[in-house]
Amino acid sequence: MARPVTLYTIQWGDLSLEEICRKAKEFGYDGVELGLPSHVDVSRSDEGYYQGIKELLAKYDMQLYAISSHLIGQAVCDNIDSRHRAILPDHIWGEGDPEKVRQRAADELIKAGYAAKMLGVDIINGFTGSSIWQYLYSFPPVTKDMVDEGFKDFARRFTPILDVYQKLGIRFGLEVHPTEIAFDIATAARALEALDYHPAFGFNYDPSHFGYQGVDYVDFIYRFADRIFHVHMKDVYWSDTPKPAGVFGGYVTFGDPSRYWNFRSLGRGKINFEEIIRALNFIGYQGPLSVEWEDSGMDREHGAKESCEFVKKIDFKPSAVAFDAAFERK
Repeated sequence: MARPVTLYTIQWGDLSLEEICRKAKEFGYDGVELGLPSHVDVSRSDEGYYQGIKELLAKYDMQLYAISSHLIGQAVCDNIDSRHRAILPDHIWGEGDPEKVRQRAADELIKAGYAAKMLGVDIINGFTGSSIWQYLYSFPPVTKDMVDEGFKDFARRFTPILDVYQKLGIRFGLEVHPTEIAFDIATAARALEALDYHPAFGFNYDPSHFGYQGVDYVDFIYRFADRIFHVHMKDVYWSDTPKPAGVFGGYVTFGDPSRYWNFRSLGRGKINFEEIIRALNFIGYQGPLSVEWEDSGMDREHGAKESCEFVKKIDFKPSAVAFDAAFERK
């Protein structure tokens, strides 16, 4: 095995951290990726709280390489509405005033940087939200200025967060994903440009969000080799034949067989993980492979265990020598 395999805890937010650690150990994982706000309270500033988390992880021999703030980050740049009430803690939602929600979410991400520092990790993964996602289809016609303003808004809101992270020695990995400011290769490049290539900004690579879109998820690794800060392992299936609910989902719930695509347990979708591992080896990525398990049609404990086994089976170290080096005469 070339890299540690960890379990992202966001899909296990109904369980205590100790219960998750116990299960992850039983499933065969090397560590966990802790999800906010369920498993880290970043409002805490006392060292004893974070020491307690580290001791709990050590009790189950769980390594920690990253914490993640997807739900909080979503509110930083989004057009806030009633949907956000369901994913945000009360202290972020407050009275629901959109701009105040965005400001409180940004403050929470800064607190997450200090929490990461206390926990001894240097990666925070998450979402950004987007003020221009609703313009995706470009009808009614969307002007260049409207899109440009969306990326400027993203830069205005995230640069202060990233500046704090840089001072702390923390990096932010955006999970490129529909509804975020970056959702494919083209928009990922624009996000970097909008931030003037801020050194604290990169990507939490997750191929499952690219495959069904028709985006080259292996090429993403090569294009952004120096910005792959963390890797999520998640699979997705898309149909070979037309479906009633197409790429946009048709307002049909995840898991419904009428959908063109659905997330699947690792190894049961269409993502070519062989090529991903080879690409990660080529760029020299040696961080964790973190399983973000999502499969509406499978028991999560069964899926988490088989996914751990799958990742450990398909991962391999790069060669330390050229394959034909042994042919040379000394």
